[in-house]
Amino acid sequence: MAKGKETVYADRKPALNSERIAHLREQAAAGANRTKLAKEFGISRRFIST
Repeated sequence: MAKGKETVYADRKPALNSERIAHLREQAAAGANRTKLAKEFGISRRFIST
């Protein structure tokens, strides 16, 4: 039986909801330190784009 496009992390809760994503993007656009933002939001710096 083929698994198809199932994800390994199907039961994992998303780290950020849409409200927190908007807040993160707002702060990043304002020039906030990305390392501090990553720690505050519990995510990797890699996921914070410019």
